[in-house]
Amino acid sequence: MLSEPLDLDGGAPRSRQKPPTIPATPGLEVEVRGTHLWGVVVECDSAFITLRDRQGRDHKVRLRDGAFDVKGRQVTLIRPKASSTAEATRTASGSVAVPSAPARMARASRLLVEGVHDAELVEKVWGDDLRVEGVVVELLDGADNLQEIVRSFGPRSGRRLGVLLDHLVDNSKETRIAA
Repeated sequence: MLSEPLDLDGGAPRSRQKPPTIPATPGLEVEVRGTHLWGVVVECDSAFITLRDRQGRDHKVRLRDGAFDVKGRQVTLIRPKASSTAEATRTASGSVAVPSAPARMARASRLLVEGVHDAELVEKVWGDDLRVEGVVVELLDGADNLQEIVRSFGPRSGRRLGVLLDHLVDNSKETRIAA
């Protein structure tokens, strides 16, 4: 006879390990466990995930613990954290910033501005963009000699010229030159 009690429950209860949680970032390939649904994450909110299948159809699936497989592993998908650096990725003009890009060697194109204050404004708003494109801002010192400057510069394909004039009011010197 047995001298110890029978183990009818299979031993001490094992603590079931929770599947790891990973953010449901767009582009992540996911399979919904227990279904044949496979797709790429398109969108994720606090309760649902939207998957796009191979045929291009979108499927909205509720987020549940351990309900998904990623690369053959059971996981719990969570909503990705919002990026706090979204503002830092824009230049003053609203363009996407490229902070690691070096200033490009100056191209033949130029932007002529009428005065120091205009040059400072252009630098403040568009300076990052112009450096990436290799466009040089030059001071015009007034618009009186603009026609001669344009003629001597010789704009053509690959050698462009932009001119920033202010005081464009009716019957002004700048308006006559710009026309």
